[in-house]
This record gives sequence, C-alpha cells and structure tokens, in this order.
Amino acid sequence: MKLLSMFKKKDKMPTCSAVVVAAGSSQRMGSDKLMMKLGKTPVIMHTLLTFQHSPYIDEIIVVTRMDLVMPVAAMCRQYGVTKVKKVICGGKTRAESSLCGVCEVKPSAKLIAIHDGARPLVTHELIEKTVKTAAEYCAAVPALSITDTLKAVDGEYVTDTLDRDGYCTVQTPQVFDADIIKGALTFAVKKKIAVTDDCAAVEHMGFTPKTVPGDDTNIKLTVPADLKKAERILRERGAFFENGAWL
Repeated sequence: MKLLSMFKKKDKMPTCSAVVVAAGSSQRMGSDKLMMKLGKTPVIMHTLLTFQHSPYIDEIIVVTRMDLVMPVAAMCRQYGVTKVKKVICGGKTRAESSLCGVCEVKPSAKLIAIHDGARPLVTHELIEKTVKTAAEYCAAVPALSITDTLKAVDGEYVTDTLDRDGYCTVQTPQVFDADIIKGALTFAVKKKIAVTDDCAAVEHMGFTPKTVPGDDTNIKLTVPADLKKAERILRERGAFFENGAWL
C-alpha cells in the first residue's frame, strides 16, 4: 500500500479550489434541505459563504441538481459569493457528481477541497486544518472518534462487538492533491465502484489519507430534527447576519 507521507510536500502553500456537492434528493428531509432557511439564510448559502470568506479557498465550483442550477447561481449573485465560478449539474452518483466538479476547477489548482453542501456549519478553522494538512500529505479528512459501543448486526440480531478504537466517522471538507483525486474519481466512475465519500475513491487507489480532528458541530443535515440542532449551534456560536454574511 502506498502511503501519502511518501509524497510529503515541503512547497509553499498552493491555492485550493473547493467543490461543493449539493446534488442530493433530500428524501429523508421531506423537502429540499439546501433551499430551506437556517436563520435568515438558505442552507446552501451558509455553506458557500464560509468558503467565500476563507483565505485558503481560491475558487468554488457548485455541483447541484439540474433544477437548482439557475436558482443557486442567482443566490450566489444575491449574497455576493464571488468565488463561485460555476454552478453545474451533477451525476447520478456521489462519485459522478464529485468528478463533474473536480473536472471544472482551474488547471492551475494544486489542491481540491470537496464538501457536502448540506454541512452548513463548517468553520474556517476546519477548512484551514484540512487544507494545510493536505498541502503536506496530499490528502486530509476530518475524523471524529466513536464514543458509542459499535456492534455488527445481521438483520435484527447482534453478531459481534467491534473495537471502536479502530474506527472513526469522517466529515467534509476532504482535501486532496488535484491529480490524485481526479484520477481516483475517474477510476471509481469507470469501474462503477460505489463510494459514499471521496476519501473512499482515493483509498481504492491504495492511498491512505491523513486525518485531522473533526468538529462535532459540523453536522450534515439529513432529517428535519437536524435543522433545529443547526439553529441551536448557530445561537450558541453567537452568530448573526450582517451585510449578506453570517459572522
């Protein structure tokens, strides 16, 4: 197995392009979660505004459903998200949508961050950590330790207790060397490999991404209760809306 530390980089911080994947169907939410209001602002705009104001992000490509391409582009203009260079239609799978996005970043990009559009509470600190780590190790993913007991099940029956110390949950943004992630996603799509995140595509190529400490407030909005939780987190952060941005 190749270790990414073998390719450890000492160069000056390269620019980072961000691909925000927002092409899901929102079936479990009951309505389109990306367009739902979180406070005064649509969920997708919370996500994009954080990347807009990060000094580590040079440009943003948004990958969404065909019916949302024009509305999202219009909102980017409304909220002054000037780093969004393209809003494009995604594919049928996560890998296809991510590949559509990474193929649209500028040719000079050395790093590409891929982030779930439905994670609107991502922080500048997490973006900074993942970008800096990927610049050194070629790939970085935020990870959280598992605190609950982890069981293997067969249908409705428990078959084994797993050692949770050997497992973690991962979040986005996941940041990669541009050539590595383009090649990995191309391979996954060509071979029809089912991946639930972009890190998995890189793993299939034999690489081992470096983990960074995740953020337990960086939740993904999946069911209606998640929106209430996100509102509580924003209030606890003391966030407020001013001049088109959450501060």
